[in-house]
Amino acid sequence: MIDRPKFRRKFRKDAPGAEDAVEPVAPLESRVDRMARRKAEEDARQAAEAARAQAAAAQAEAEREAARQEAERQRVEAQRHAEARAEEKRRAEEAEARRKAEEDRQRAKAEAARLAAQQAAREKRAEEEAARAAAEEKARREAEERKRAEAKRQAEEQEAARKAELKRQADLAAQKAREEAERLEAEALEVARQEAQLAEARAQREAERERQRKAYEERQRAKAEAKRKADEQAQREAEAKREREAAEAARQAEAQRLEDERRAKAEAEAQRREKERKGREQAEQLAREQSELAKRAEEQAPLELTRPVVPVRPKRPAAAAKAPVAQPVPDTAPKPQPEKSPSAWDSMAEFSVNEGHLAANRIITATREDPAYTAFDVLRTRLLQALQEHGWKRVAITSPTKDCGKTFTAANLAISLSRQENCRTLLLDCDMRRPTLHKVMGLANPGSMGDMLRGKIPPEDHLRRMGKNTINAGRNIAFGFNQVIEPYASELLQDPRTQATLDRIETALEPDVMLFDLPPALYYDDVIAFRPMFDGVLLVVGGGITTEKEIKEVERRLGEETPLLGMVLNKAENTQIDKYHY
Repeated sequence: MIDRPKFRRKFRKDAPGAEDAVEPVAPLESRVDRMARRKAEEDARQAAEAARAQAAAAQAEAEREAARQEAERQRVEAQRHAEARAEEKRRAEEAEARRKAEEDRQRAKAEAARLAAQQAAREKRAEEEAARAAAEEKARREAEERKRAEAKRQAEEQEAARKAELKRQADLAAQKAREEAERLEAEALEVARQEAQLAEARAQREAERERQRKAYEERQRAKAEAKRKADEQAQREAEAKREREAAEAARQAEAQRLEDERRAKAEAEAQRREKERKGREQAEQLAREQSELAKRAEEQAPLELTRPVVPVRPKRPAAAAKAPVAQPVPDTAPKPQPEKSPSAWDSMAEFSVNEGHLAANRIITATREDPAYTAFDVLRTRLLQALQEHGWKRVAITSPTKDCGKTFTAANLAISLSRQENCRTLLLDCDMRRPTLHKVMGLANPGSMGDMLRGKIPPEDHLRRMGKNTINAGRNIAFGFNQVIEPYASELLQDPRTQATLDRIETALEPDVMLFDLPPALYYDDVIAFRPMFDGVLLVVGGGITTEKEIKEVERRLGEETPLLGMVLNKAENTQIDKYHY
């Protein structure tokens, strides 16, 4: 700026007062000063940033404190309002699950796409199976409709034919009456004689009809008596067969008991002899020790005449104590209950448990977050009391029609029973027309229940136990899943091989409760065919689905001899079970 002409004219040396007006130029900043200035500026900037960081930390701490106070307030609020707390927890878990799912999707998109494709394929197959089952159901209903229509048409044709026959007979009777009237009019002189003859003929016909009626009744009574005698003979033969089987079983049991007693006595006798032998050896050892002590005391006697010599007796070893002799147990003594063998139960394979999958399929007794799980606990306790009172084990679970929630009830009841440490529970999926229990529990490719019931697969290889889980469900529960649809399910359920398989399971695994998930009772005859295999029925009724007429029809089909352990009302509306949450 000092090189400009204007500056030179204004501040030239010859201008008056120029020397006084021009200020001296400051010297240039040295490198040391510049570095010091820059270092001071950097220190000031770092100090400012540190101050900002401290302010941000203080603000974050304040926010955390505010968040903690808010969380404390929410916790207190959640304690006062249990439902709000459960909803908030569920939303937080859903948000966490969405966040984790998003992270997993970002890390493994290709794997997610493959799994999605497999899931889509499985869902497509499931939809195709459902569509095929629906088509089969529709075809069956159409066939039934056609049969009813054909029966109705045949009944109408028979009614029309009967009416035509009656009309023809009436016409013939009218024609005969007219001919008779004409004949009577033409033969007026012989009316009395013909009336007598007609009366006598009518009496003879009545007598003949009465004789034929009595002969027919006599034949019917003879047939009924013969049938009754045949039934009584068959019943006597069946009772005799059952008595022979019971006697044979009792004889075998008595022989086994005598063999066990003989073996126990032999073992007790061997143990007693072994203990006596050891006792004699220890007694001899003790006598030798005492003899040696006495000899040493006699040798020391001349040196110690002022005090008596008392030999020190060593302590008797615990093993030398006399063993109690095993006394024979009298026949009137109560027999001890055999302990359950853990080998067969523990040898079964396990399957992993996914808590989220169980919650998605409404297994509310798993996480126990829904207050409705208490209803299944009450059902569990009442069921165990009823079974213990009658000495029963096998319970069939069914419903009048579909979509009533029988599988939902069976799974939740089984999980509730699994928390009883002294109760072994076994749940078998015997709905071999639409098996869904393995999908509810989250297991793929569980195998065929039909092959196990036929004896092709050992029960220990087919049944599965619950693996380690976070829902604290007991390890004393096992499941029998199925993925194969059986075309002749009712025939398989009443096959003698099925009964033999169930008896083998009960003998080998010794379950306390056996639950059977069966098809709807009014759709098929599976429940009636499976009747000899279970002790009682638990009927699941769908709210807004099942009618009173359907319940009575189920009771009629099961018969009065089938115990009905109870009815479970599912899908009920306007329930207030939350008010019982403690």
